[in-house]
Amino acid sequence: MRLLLDTQVFLWAVSDPDHLKKTARSAIEDGANQVYVSVITAWEIALKQSLGKLDLPNDAELWMPPILARTSFELAALGLKAALRVRGLPWHHRDPFDRFLIAQALEEGLTLVTRDPAFPLYAVALMDA
Repeated sequence: MRLLLDTQVFLWAVSDPDHLKKTARSAIEDGANQVYVSVITAWEIALKQSLGKLDLPNDAELWMPPILARTSFELAALGLKAALRVRGLPWHHRDPFDRFLIAQALEEGLTLVTRDPAFPLYAVALMDA
């Protein structure tokens, strides 16, 4: 399975995995699955930390690279097709970070791991976190 973690799920997976539902945690920890973290997630984390809305043990640019290396999560790069696909998404969700994650999951055939209640309104493969 190819999983794309939404930002909150990524934060739970690396700092409080017991907060995740058993199925999601097992899938994320299963070495047979490919687990992706979007560059958009890195951007959201950096932005929220700079605004004082996210507390991390270190600056985001120092905190996140070792976390990715330790977990073996793969970085999902920004893609032009996904960026442009956002235009055609219905406006069920207004958060630009989440809209990009939805478009990226659709474009790349990834299962989006989330608890966001608006995500099921989109025709995207989901796993409840």
